[in-house]
Amino acid sequence: MEHVTILETKLPTLNEYINVERTNRYAAASLKRKYTNTLAKELNGLELPKNTKFNITLVWYVKDNRKDHDNIAFGIKFILDGMVKAGVLQNDNPRYIGNISHQFKIDKQERIVLILEETK
Repeated sequence: MEHVTILETKLPTLNEYINVERTNRYAAASLKRKYTNTLAKELNGLELPKNTKFNITLVWYVKDNRKDHDNIAFGIKFILDGMVKAGVLQNDNPRYIGNISHQFKIDKQERIVLILEETK
């Protein structure tokens, strides 16, 4: 079975996170906590079956091709941690997460489509 949700939160890229971390490591921890909490609230209503492993596909809708895909995909850290914090996912270790794939599309409205596919 497939579960789909759309995330509207605009996440920092890896480069943005590194720049914050270079100025103050406590600021970087604060940034991570902020986005993890924000996504936990956004994912709070998502109900997934317990003790199930999922393959994850993220479709990143971005305004243009100016940012490297690997910098954008760094946001998965906040998404998975937010899912765990919200209680949507028991853990983000290999027992519950299988394959992870990313797609990138251009659109004026930035968003992330999170697709969770139950796997065995």
